[in-house]
Amino acid sequence: MTQTTTQGQHWLSEAERLLAQGDRAGAGELLVRARDERDTRLAAHRLIEREFPLLSYGQWMGCPCEISEADDIFKFFAAHPSSLNPIRDYLADGWRTMAELVLLLEAAGHPLLQTRSFLEFASGHGRFTRHLVKALGAPRVVVSDVVADAVDFARSALGVSGFVSASVPEQVAHAQQHDVVFVLSLFSHLPRSTWARWLVRIYAMVAPGGVLVFTTHGDAAVRKQGVTLEPDGFFFTPSSESNAIDAQEYGTAFSSEAFVRACIAQHLPDAVVRGFSPQHFWHHQDAWVLEKPAH
Repeated sequence: MTQTTTQGQHWLSEAERLLAQGDRAGAGELLVRARDERDTRLAAHRLIEREFPLLSYGQWMGCPCEISEADDIFKFFAAHPSSLNPIRDYLADGWRTMAELVLLLEAAGHPLLQTRSFLEFASGHGRFTRHLVKALGAPRVVVSDVVADAVDFARSALGVSGFVSASVPEQVAHAQQHDVVFVLSLFSHLPRSTWARWLVRIYAMVAPGGVLVFTTHGDAAVRKQGVTLEPDGFFFTPSSESNAIDAQEYGTAFSSEAFVRACIAQHLPDAVVRGFSPQHFWHHQDAWVLEKPAH
C-alpha cells in the first residue's frame, strides 16, 4: 500500500534536501511552512532551532526552545481548540510559570536570583526548566522526573543535571539538598497512599534555611470541578492528562487547605508555612511555600 505524503512532510523533506545542498534560504522558507503543519510541526521546529537562529523561537525567548516529541504538556496545547500556535503558547506558558514563581518567592523572602541550587522535581520535558536556566544558569539547576526520557531530554537540550525519580517515594536516591525545591502539579495528582510520603521525601531534599514550593488543587478547583471531598478534605480519581505514568499513581487529586495544613503539621512538624496563595499557578492551583529551619 502506497502511503500518501502530506504537504508538511513534502516541505520538510525538500527543506532537508536543500539544506544538504547549502541552499539555506530555500530550506528556511520551507521549514517555516512545515512548522505550521500539525504532523511536521516539532520536526521542523527542531531543525529551525538548531540551524536558523533568526527564524527561531530561541532568538525571541532567549533560551533553548527545542521541544520533545514525547512532551505531554505540549500535546495538550497542540490538541487544545483555543491554541492557534501551540509552540508559542507552550513556551509562553513556561514563562508565565516563571513569573508566578518569582512573585511567590519574593513574597516569601526567598528571591529566586539568590538561589544557589534549585531542584525542579517532577520536571517533565522542560516546559518551565528552559526559562529557569535563563534566569539561574544551568549549573545551578537540577531536574528530576519519574520518566527517564524527560530527564535525558533536559540534560541534552537544556544542559542541566538531573536524576530519574521513582514511583515509590522512599526509593528516590538523592542525597543532595537544595535552596529551593519546586514541585509544580505533582501533589495535585497523587493518591492518598503516597501523598504524605512524597511530602516527607521531597522536603528531605530541601537545605536548612531553604524552601519547598508545591501546588495543589484546592477549594477553587473543587468548586469548578464539582468535586465532593471526603470528610478529611481529600479526593482522588485515577485520571490525568499524562499517558506516561500509571493513573493509579498519577491521577487527579483535590485537597482542601485544612487537609494540607494538617498533613504538614503531622508529618513536617518543623516546617514553617511562609506562603499560601490560592489559585496562584495558572489561576487554578494553590501554591504553598514551606521553609526548613536553618538550625
